[in-house]
Amino acid sequence: MRAVLPTPDAGDMNGMAVEFDLETTASPQQVRAALLDFSERRPQLWPGIEPSLYEVYSVGETSAEVREGSRGPGGNVWARERYEWSQGGVRWTVQASNFSAPGSYVAAEIRPRAAGGSIVHVTWDRTGTTVRGKLVCRMIRWSRGKPVAASFRRGLAVLEHR
Repeated sequence: MRAVLPTPDAGDMNGMAVEFDLETTASPQQVRAALLDFSERRPQLWPGIEPSLYEVYSVGETSAEVREGSRGPGGNVWARERYEWSQGGVRWTVQASNFSAPGSYVAAEIRPRAAGGSIVHVTWDRTGTTVRGKLVCRMIRWSRGKPVAASFRRGLAVLEHR
């Protein structure tokens, strides 16, 4: 698995989306199925999700509403997200959160890799609303998304070892 991270842009880090590519031996179908698995297994598929903060509100044909969160050194962060998907991608948009503004989002576009497996293009665009949230978002932008990429890598590693 390989991550391709962009070089940082100079200037203000507050309004900047972070984009990166992750390569995996998992097929596009496996990656898509894992992103859209809203069963009780989701926290095992995506180890960054804290099981006690995971709750499913609704799942439809092309959308779902769930709460997901993570434990951190300063406490838990969570967001109620609306997932929407099409053929090539999945986007989850904040509806409510204890750290991030409604309308903030993450998107993943999945495409086949020439050597087999997949390339997952991730766009992370969150805006912090609390002091902690602003610090977390700034750190993620400053690092060019490395914590987000690491979380995705953990989930993709689960898929690769299935």
